Amino acid sequence: MNLHDFERTEYTGLYKSKVSHPTFGQKYIARFQLNKKRYMKVLGYDKADNLTDLKAYGLLEDYKNSLKPNKSSKSASKVSQKVRKTATTATSNVTTTIYSENENTKIKSLIEENTLLKNILGDYKSVDLVTLQEGIQKVYDNAQMQQYQIELIKMQKYLEKSGKKMIILFEGRDASGKGGAIRRMTRFMNSRHYRVVALGKPTETQKGQWFFQKYIEHFPTGGEVVLFDRSWYNRAMVEPVFGFCTDHQYEIFMEDVVNFEHDLVRQDIILVKLYFSVSKAEQLARFESRRINPLKQWKLSEVDLQAQDLWDEFSEKKYEMLKRTHSRSAPWNIVRSDDKHNARMEAIKIVLNSVDYDDRNYSLNFEPNDEINISVQKELSRMRKKRDY
Repeated sequence: MNLHDFERTEYTGLYKSKVSHPTFGQKYIARFQLNKKRYMKVLGYDKADNLTDLKAYGLLEDYKNSLKPNKSSKSASKVSQKVRKTATTATSNVTTTIYSENENTKIKSLIEENTLLKNILGDYKSVDLVTLQEGIQKVYDNAQMQQYQIELIKMQKYLEKSGKKMIILFEGRDASGKGGAIRRMTRFMNSRHYRVVALGKPTETQKGQWFFQKYIEHFPTGGEVVLFDRSWYNRAMVEPVFGFCTDHQYEIFMEDVVNFEHDLVRQDIILVKLYFSVSKAEQLARFESRRINPLKQWKLSEVDLQAQDLWDEFSEKKYEMLKRTHSRSAPWNIVRSDDKHNARMEAIKIVLNSVDYDDRNYSLNFEPNDEINISVQKELSRMRKKRDY
């Protein structure tokens, strides 16, 4: 095992391999010093063991704790001796007294902090370390997101007051995070002034209509926001891949959609197009989570099971869609969605930046995260070189 083949993570003592194994992915190792002894241990492969940096760090801590003898009584005795320690001379006595007071202050502070944390966390020892850490991280994530959800309420009030209409399209592969982003975006909004539209299989009547007609029926009125969980871009990706439309119907759509959206914008509709770009490995991990988690099994469909096998076909249609339907009046916004929280944050910022609403909180950061919110040109360039997105 050569340490040069590994790189540091953000967690002390935890390293992961620079190169992924073709089957098992990246390898994690723990490397640290304890009681003047050096330890190194392989923790696993992130695909076989479903490890992340955080989970691997939990294994590292478990391993480190297994090496430590129970020294709580000895430590307490040493601290007690320091506090009671006195000197024989006046000078040393003054110095030791000051030191002891500082030590007492530190101990008191630690006890108070420990008591506070126990009151907050409750019976934390019965909870898996990784689960506890993930739960605490969600608290911080929610606190950060709420600042921007407040801004969404301000934006919605502005739309109501001005009578403006907004359409937000959520597109992406299966399990790319569209539904979760919609729920976070609408969580605190006024339900009387927004609608989420997710159209199912077209009826016989709809099959005989102009393709865009079934979507137009759900368009917003003045002061309203409509969020499409998948949209007319079904015809650009899903329908041609599964043979639900002919090649002729596909080409007509690709030729007409840019002008259709240009007309919507000319009619003062605020149109925001979001594409959630998930990697193949992350999509597979999310499908597996749906398969084994009883709370998520309802999400797993027959179409999901084919998504991995049809990855290349979807990639080809995705490339054509972004290349041919990205326009100045209705641009695509690409959101890398492997990290759910950051993807949701960027999606919200994109929507907020599309409207010059009143009372904006300029102390917040509205600048895009270039690693998450990327340009269409960058996404297309990446797709030409790699086929992992």
